[in-house]
Amino acid sequence: MFTDPTMIRIGEAVELHHHRGQRDAARDLFAQIWTDIGGEQGDPLHVCVLAHSMADVQDDVREELAWDLRALAAADSITDEHAARAGVTLPVTALYPSLHLNVADCYRKLGDLTRAREHLQLARDSVGALGDDDYGQLIKGGLAQLEQQLAD
Repeated sequence: MFTDPTMIRIGEAVELHHHRGQRDAARDLFAQIWTDIGGEQGDPLHVCVLAHSMADVQDDVREELAWDLRALAAADSITDEHAARAGVTLPVTALYPSLHLNVADCYRKLGDLTRAREHLQLARDSVGALGDDDYGQLIKGGLAQLEQQLAD
C-alpha cells in the first residue's frame, strides 16, 4: 500500500480509469497531478508512475508513446530505497518489463516494427525481475501477445 500522498492520488486516478471506466476523469486528474508535481522536473518516481498511467488514457498513439517514453526515462533515476519509502513493494527493475512492453506496443501500432522488436527484447531481458504473481503473469502474457502480433 502506498504511503506517499502523490502515489495515492495517482492510484485514485488509475482507479477511475480501470475500475470505474471514467477515462476522461482519470486523464483530467492525471493532468492536475502532473502540474502539481512540476511535470518532468518532479520526483522521478512520481513522473514514472504518472506518465506510465497517463499513457493509458491517451487517444492518439503518438501521445501515448510520448508519455511512455517519459516514464521509461524517469525510471532510470529511481532507486529501490526511494520507491520503498513511497510504499512501492517491487524493486525498480520490475518496472522495466511493463515500460518496455508499452513502448514496444506503441511502436507496433505506429508501424515501426524494428523499434517495437527492440523494446520487446528489452522487456524480455528484464522479465526476470518480475515475480510469479498476478502482475508478473499479466506482463508476461502481454509480452507473449505482442510477440505473436509482431510475428504475424
